[in-house]
Amino acid sequence: MAADRMHSATGRTPHRPLDRPLKLVAIGTAAGLFSGLFGVGGGTVIVPLLMLWLGYGEREATGTSLAAIVFIAGFAAAVQGVYGNVHVLDGLLVGVPAVGGVLIGTWLQQRLDVRAISLLFAAVLVVSAVELLTQ
Repeated sequence: MAADRMHSATGRTPHRPLDRPLKLVAIGTAAGLFSGLFGVGGGTVIVPLLMLWLGYGEREATGTSLAAIVFIAGFAAAVQGVYGNVHVLDGLLVGVPAVGGVLIGTWLQQRLDVRAISLLFAAVLVVSAVELLTQ
């Protein structure tokens, strides 16, 4: 519902009724593929595509992505576990403190300018890409 209001607020042409669900399915499929293949999906796939394809704002795209990742991450971890690729204790040692990071990050996100968030996110992706290419 909020995304529908966003479309009118952004002045974008309304989509045909099937465009939105098809785009969401495509986004989910891409996120699942990237999650299974690389262990990423939310921030690197879902957030940008929700913003570019469906006109979501940064905050709405982030929140929607996090809701979707609950399902994606749970299933991906279970499948990786079948292959013996999951170190549960290490996952807990990373995941439990991450809750504090989520609280701080969400608090910051609500206080920063949306443009600053987008630029910071883009910078993180560029630095990550450079780091991966230099290894």
